[in-house]
Amino acid sequence: MRHDFIDRYSRLDSSVHRLPAGWKMGASLALLVAVIAVPGRQPVWLVPPAAALAVLAMASRIPAAFLVTRLLLLEPFVVGVALLSLLQPGGVRVFSLLLARGTLCLLAVILLANTTPFSEILRVLRRLSVPALLVTTLALMYRYVFVLVDETERLHRARACRTFRRSRRHLWRSAAGVIGEVFVRSTERAERVYAAMCARGWKA
Repeated sequence: MRHDFIDRYSRLDSSVHRLPAGWKMGASLALLVAVIAVPGRQPVWLVPPAAALAVLAMASRIPAAFLVTRLLLLEPFVVGVALLSLLQPGGVRVFSLLLARGTLCLLAVILLANTTPFSEILRVLRRLSVPALLVTTLALMYRYVFVLVDETERLHRARACRTFRRSRRHLWRSAAGVIGEVFVRSTERAERVYAAMCARGWKA
């Protein structure tokens, strides 16, 4: 099972990793607010947050290739939202601004996730009096996303071992079948886990 595809480098020993989790979460939130609050007519104010993120990325010793790969993986979501701005007057300028803002926000979140163990993030949320139900839900989501990824990979390997034709149409049908099977299994697993938790006295 791959347990590190979300926060692979969260347990490195760097000056950024050694900072208290609460400080890093507060700084990330402040940076996100600063990026979002940049006036549309003054995009030059995005340069300081970008420079700060670049310095933090270098100080964290996280491989640049990993950060770039994660950004490229998540960037289509940013582009999809930003494309809607092209329908408005001055759409190209607004599109560029939204793309820059979204990329910087993604980089900030990726850096936070890979410099702070998720257990530390949950501990800070509990100290901030975040509802226990929400914290528990986040913990369960983090725990079982690895199980679902492992289940998806096993189903994909099983399909590949039984596939003798490699046409594009067949690959799409195979992927659709795997996705449907994972959805069914994840629903059934969630019901079993919830029933087991209730049997042990857990209450929402």
